[in-house]
Amino acid sequence: MLNLPFPAPDLLRDANASSGANEFGDLPEWDLSDLYTGDDALELTADLEWLEGECAAFAADYEGKLADLSASDLLTCVQRNEKISQTSGRIMSYAGLRYYQLTTDAERAQFMANMQEKLTNFSTPLVFFTLELNRIEDDRLSAAFAENAELARYEPVFRRIRAMKPHQLSDELEKFLHDLGVVGDAWERLFDETIAGLTFNVNGEELNIEGTLNFLTDPDREKREAAARELAEVFAENIKIFARVHNTAAKEKEVIDRWRNMPTAQTGRHLSNDVEPEVVEALRDAVVAAYPKLSHRYYELKRKWLGLEVMQVWDRNAPLPMEDPTTVDWDTAQKTVMDAYNAFDPRIGELAEPFFTKGWIDAGVKPGKAPGAFAHPTVTNVHPYVMLNYLGKPRDVMTLAHELGHGVHQVLAADQGEMLSSTPLTLAETASVFGEMLTFRKMLDKAKTDAERKVLLAGKVEDMINTVVRQIAFYDFECKLHEARRGGELTPDDINALWMSVQAESLGPAFEYMEGYETFWAYIPHFVHSPFYVYAYAFGDGLVNALYAVYAEGEEGFEDKYFEMLKAGGSKHHKELLAPFGLDASDPAFWDKGLSMISAMIDELEAME
Repeated sequence: MLNLPFPAPDLLRDANASSGANEFGDLPEWDLSDLYTGDDALELTADLEWLEGECAAFAADYEGKLADLSASDLLTCVQRNEKISQTSGRIMSYAGLRYYQLTTDAERAQFMANMQEKLTNFSTPLVFFTLELNRIEDDRLSAAFAENAELARYEPVFRRIRAMKPHQLSDELEKFLHDLGVVGDAWERLFDETIAGLTFNVNGEELNIEGTLNFLTDPDREKREAAARELAEVFAENIKIFARVHNTAAKEKEVIDRWRNMPTAQTGRHLSNDVEPEVVEALRDAVVAAYPKLSHRYYELKRKWLGLEVMQVWDRNAPLPMEDPTTVDWDTAQKTVMDAYNAFDPRIGELAEPFFTKGWIDAGVKPGKAPGAFAHPTVTNVHPYVMLNYLGKPRDVMTLAHELGHGVHQVLAADQGEMLSSTPLTLAETASVFGEMLTFRKMLDKAKTDAERKVLLAGKVEDMINTVVRQIAFYDFECKLHEARRGGELTPDDINALWMSVQAESLGPAFEYMEGYETFWAYIPHFVHSPFYVYAYAFGDGLVNALYAVYAEGEEGFEDKYFEMLKAGGSKHHKELLAPFGLDASDPAFWDKGLSMISAMIDELEAME
């Protein structure tokens, strides 16, 4: 099964970056030469030639024959497919990362599009692979696993492929959809390039979107308001493009889902995440039910701290009045995170160190660079790359801890090989959020005064609300959007109304909503790049809160169990991975446990009043 990895930008927060840079110290940049030394590298040319030949040879050797292969021949077939996946992944990782460094460069955009097109053409003959695997009788496959232990290691991959069996189309239609994928990618590129090309004028300063979003966390309320109103104005000017992209992407998905007999728009995401719909619904329902005791309660506290009659949307991520506005330089950020990682287990620190020393992190804010932050696993025989837009805020330190957690997880899982290393999204946020929690607890322990402790607690609660509440509100918005699109074309006003319906519910009565806020759905990349991805963040936070509670209780051998969980990558189901800790995500009480941890922090903040 060919997998072309792209970074899914991990944008947990409303604001993360702007312009600027070296006042924070010597910020690291990527060295992409571990992938390829350049777009004209001989190794790249050789890999493309090999890939073209191997895809054709693979099809010639195996098409129409999978059901009759012996166990050892099936193993050889799977391993050859894995090698194809790895080579194509390396090419697209290089093209994608190079593009994200400078999204406004036409040559880089062209190079990525050309690579995508070439690989799509090369891999079209491979479409038969998963289709034929699904036609092998269960008994025959079970016998092959029993006969060959090395083949049996790939059983989780087969299980996930076969989960698509009821939704599989004819070979001809599958090839058609495969080829058509390039068109869908073009709409994603239109979105990316439109966002990257937007300019905003805030108090006479011309900024990109990240710089403007960054103003939403400025201590100066007038600046926050100016930024929010400018965002609304520019989004409104471009809203037809964004509405067109969302309408087209949702319609394309609806057509494919209908042909595949997917019962809901979310089904495909649940299948790819290897998670049961009822588990996701239990999470969603638990979070929505908890809005009053989480976000509504916290924002009421924040309203009082800010001395406001009512909060405006530009106050949501405002710094607290008692917050220290000083910035954190890069060396301090690195030391803070590394100390927290090493205190938990020196093995984690050892795995994290090369990110800082070997060009695996790109931290600075640069014109044209993609917004937000992500950790891209690339392929299992290279290493991950982390992208940040570092501006020295305490939350940027948390973002570093978060993305580094992803990176360490990806390094540990790489031993599983290309087909088994990729962690389902439900567990993909485990190491990242756990890394954040370790860093937060380390900083909390060092707090010298109640005021310092209050700021740290409030910051963590805000982050968790932005992760759990905000992302579930996003999920509900997407559910409503895709459902509404099934009834026909949506106007920008239609989409705006859907957005506002979830915002008011999730944020609560402390807020008033300025005219123009209804367009703020327009800039969220996940809605376009990876529909319904967002619940993975809430899943990850809830899971880690429950996991951290087990750790805090002094569970014997926790560190070793944690390592084993990360090393497993995508080779085990979430039930198997959580069982050693005595946890079960299908139990509604599991989610309440995680949410109670957030609620307890708000209790502590209220007690400080």
